[in-house]
Amino acid sequence: MDQSLKCSICGGVATPFATVDFNKSCLEASGASLPPAGIGIDYARCDGCGFCFAPALMAWDLDTFKERIYNDEYVLVDPEYIDTRPRANAASLLSLFGHATKAFQHLDYGGGNGLLSSILVESGWQSRSYDPFVDGTGSLERLGKHGLITAFEVFEHVPDVPALLANLRALQSGNGIILFSTIVTDEHIQPGQPLNWWYASPRNGHISLFSKKSLAILAVKHGLKFRSLSEGVHVFYKNIPTWANGLFGIG
Repeated sequence: MDQSLKCSICGGVATPFATVDFNKSCLEASGASLPPAGIGIDYARCDGCGFCFAPALMAWDLDTFKERIYNDEYVLVDPEYIDTRPRANAASLLSLFGHATKAFQHLDYGGGNGLLSSILVESGWQSRSYDPFVDGTGSLERLGKHGLITAFEVFEHVPDVPALLANLRALQSGNGIILFSTIVTDEHIQPGQPLNWWYASPRNGHISLFSKKSLAILAVKHGLKFRSLSEGVHVFYKNIPTWANGLFGIG
C-alpha cells in the first residue's frame, strides 16, 4: 500500500492502517467465518477525519464488483439482504412516516430487488427503488426529486463517496431528508489496534467505513446538516420539513 493517500472526504492524509483477508465477512458477527482466501486487502485511515477505506477496491469498476463480491455467493455472507432487512426497514418507515404518506415522494437508493419500495407502495406510499447494480448507472434525472430518500446499508459499499452524495443531493427536493444506515467506526476502529471489527469486511463489499466526524464533514461539503440518530442510523438534511418536525429531535 502507498505510504500516504489522500482522503476523499476531508482531503487529509490517509496512512496504512491494517490488512485483512478478502474473505473476512460480516458472518463474524454471529461467530461464523469463511475459509481464508489468502488475498490481503489493505485498509487506510485518514489521520484527520477518521475515514477508513480499502484503496485497491476503490479502483474496481461495476463489473468487477459484480464478479468478485455481488455474485451468486453474496447471499452466504449477507442472508438478510433479500427479504428480512427490507421488510424490517419498511416496517420502521411505516412507523415513522405513516402519518404523512401523501406529503412526499420516497426513493429507496441502493434498494436491491425493490422489495422495500414495493411494500410501501402497497401501503399507499409514493415510492420507487433505484440500485445501480440492478438499474444501471445512467442519468438519474428520470427519477425526479424526492422528499424522503433512504439508503440502508449503502454508504459502506460505495467507492466514490463524494459522487454518492452528489447523486443524493440531485435527487433530493428542497427540504428533503436523506435517512441512511451505516455503523460508525468511533468505538470500533482505533489507531494502533488490529482491524478485528466484524463490519470491516471486504467480502461483504464494506470498503468505506465512516466516523461521525467524516460524515459531518461530508454533509457540510454538500450544503447539508448531519445528525446521528444512533450508532447505525443517521440523517442528512437542509431544513426539516413540517411533516417530519420532531421526529429526529430536530425542527
